[in-house]
Amino acid sequence: MKKSIFIILVLFIALSLCFAKGQKEEKTEEKVLTLYCYDTFSSEWGSGPTLIPLFEEKTGIKVNVVSTGDAVQMLNQAIKEGDSCPADVVMGISDDSANAAYSADIFMPYRSKELENISSDIICDDDYRLLPFDYGAFAFVFDTESSIPEPKSLEDMKNPIYKDKVILIDPRTSSVGLGLLLWTIEVYGEDGYLDWWQAVGKNSLTIADGWSTAYGLFTEGEAPIVLSYTTSPVYHAMWEKSTRYKALIFPEGHAKTIESIGIMKNSKHKEEAKAFVDFILSEGQVETAVANSMYPANNKVTLPEEYKYAPVPEKLLFIDEEIIAQKLDKWTEEWTKVMVK
Repeated sequence: MKKSIFIILVLFIALSLCFAKGQKEEKTEEKVLTLYCYDTFSSEWGSGPTLIPLFEEKTGIKVNVVSTGDAVQMLNQAIKEGDSCPADVVMGISDDSANAAYSADIFMPYRSKELENISSDIICDDDYRLLPFDYGAFAFVFDTESSIPEPKSLEDMKNPIYKDKVILIDPRTSSVGLGLLLWTIEVYGEDGYLDWWQAVGKNSLTIADGWSTAYGLFTEGEAPIVLSYTTSPVYHAMWEKSTRYKALIFPEGHAKTIESIGIMKNSKHKEEAKAFVDFILSEGQVETAVANSMYPANNKVTLPEEYKYAPVPEKLLFIDEEIIAQKLDKWTEEWTKVMVK
């Protein structure tokens, strides 16, 4: 009889331990967050390898980082997967792709408390489905060691003095090239933007497929002017201790680009997702801005002194996402007919 009681007691303890272990594992499972991001964030030179451990230590929430290529590929994958998408958070959606995200209806509204520190000028969604975490302004970057005078405006760049001195980027294959396309439309209108492209196209050394190729040619000395961002000189000042490269600020204004983060409607870890968004919009701001060569969305953070070489243009231009969605195919087709021989 005593032996039977002992065996029952042992079984009871074993089952209790298994149950407790199962509860612990279930609890741990609830604390794992899946993040879709573009390659820049997760790469060794991105902010992810620094920020993710900090977030995990602070909150106890583990982050499963899924790098999905560039920003367009990332969003397309999330939209394609739809309800079966494993991501809780998607980070890195640019404003020119935002309308596709809204149409797909895959993000939930979230009005983060950190929005009080973010200018309304870069909050593009009144429903707060996508929240801005950084922004930039497209600009031409100039090599001050060049013998040619720096252009003072978009109009100046039509001057034949700049023949073979400019590196442009294809708007069909690069978000930076697309930024220039939208910039010229904002400045010259739909009736005049192609005239600018034709004139400056004659001055271009090449029209590169992407920013990396273009900027690589520029730093190798192939041409003294390249399409990039107003913040590009920060990298050289910070890591190379060089102020050789200068962002050119033009009176016509500069097109801005905004990167956002959103929580998936079907996330099973919404509270954890909210915590991650809040973290990116607060403690993650400086690391992300520096790594992405952008300005932080949160205007309360203190930036490194090297950002004095990244002036914010007084005039920032912006085309509504719905207009871009309606007309982008038309604009790129027009551009291709004129620029691709």
